[in-house]
Amino acid sequence: MSQRIFTHRPLLGDDELSAVARVMESGWLGMGPKARAFEDALRTHLEVPHVVAVSSGTAALHLALEALDLPPGSGVIVPSLTFVATVQAIRAARLVPVFCEVDSSTLQIDLADAARILDAPGAAGGHTTAIRAVLPVHFGGSTCDMPSLLRLAEAHGLAVVEDAAHAFGSTAEGRPVGTLGTIGCFSFDPVKNITCGEGGAVATRSARLADRVRQARVLGIAADGWARHSGAAGWRYDVRGRGWRYHLPDLNAAIGLAQLEKIDGFRARRQALVRQYATQLAGAPLMTPVTVPNPDVCPFTYTIRVHGGRRDPLMASLRALGIGTTVEYVPNHLHDAFAPFRRPMPVTERVFEEILSLPLHAGLRDEDVTAVASAVRAFLENEAAA
Repeated sequence: MSQRIFTHRPLLGDDELSAVARVMESGWLGMGPKARAFEDALRTHLEVPHVVAVSSGTAALHLALEALDLPPGSGVIVPSLTFVATVQAIRAARLVPVFCEVDSSTLQIDLADAARILDAPGAAGGHTTAIRAVLPVHFGGSTCDMPSLLRLAEAHGLAVVEDAAHAFGSTAEGRPVGTLGTIGCFSFDPVKNITCGEGGAVATRSARLADRVRQARVLGIAADGWARHSGAAGWRYDVRGRGWRYHLPDLNAAIGLAQLEKIDGFRARRQALVRQYATQLAGAPLMTPVTVPNPDVCPFTYTIRVHGGRRDPLMASLRALGIGTTVEYVPNHLHDAFAPFRRPMPVTERVFEEILSLPLHAGLRDEDVTAVASAVRAFLENEAAA
């Protein structure tokens, strides 16, 4: 059966279409005034002095790690249970992923395991690696115990790079997620809490780090194309360091500006959907919810753990009904590309066999949640009775 209820989907309309049309009419499609306006709006929303818009969340992570200027081969503690983009960014920055367990109930970084790694030389898959950063992944829009993580990082002299790809619109400790550590990274890809079509951003309180990111996103050039075109800089340019083509075009920034104006409504809707799931799935057998209602969280996923080996059969049953689901994610230490960095990770491997994300996006209807929850409950109750 063709899919009729999607796991993730953007919510776009006339505002975004009009914004893109205005950029096309301007004749300037690359990084220019709309990208700068988007950065200004993000700074206000995030309550942080420096935001640099880039082409993707992966680019944001890569540039953030590059900006730290860590010695090549330095270790970065990172949960294995994250999208591969996180680890590819670490490798692109010539650094080493040091895989860490997650808390089985929240899927956030396990700080006790991170502390064990830091206190036990050679714990990184048998390698002796000088660890200089920790990269918490705010899974599903929630966070770990950030005060404890920040204390652990300070005690060991570590930079904190927040992967807030899932968490735009969430807060922790009264501050926007992604602004609590040394530097934070956001994704605005097609299915995130807001979208630019494709895009990302780096946020920091450090002018030095922001300047490094800003320069590196345009091939290491000191003045970007819009500054030269508009007369704010001369036609000559100087390349001052390593760089990549990671800028955010105005076409994408225009979509992001229109989406940003809607974030409060998107957050409220996502929170309401999580509350509906929580009510309708309460007491269902053979499952445990990972995502729970939380007024501080703009939830990106609605994730459950399905016990007793029933996860894959449940996915197949829902697929037959036209209901999309996904597993987020295959742990990175299990990928062939990262085999040299493997270490025993029993908790991560156990939850990987159980986790399942049900449909959650701002365009989801109440009746869609009822259909999904009813199908999940019916399958699990039938399995429990068998």
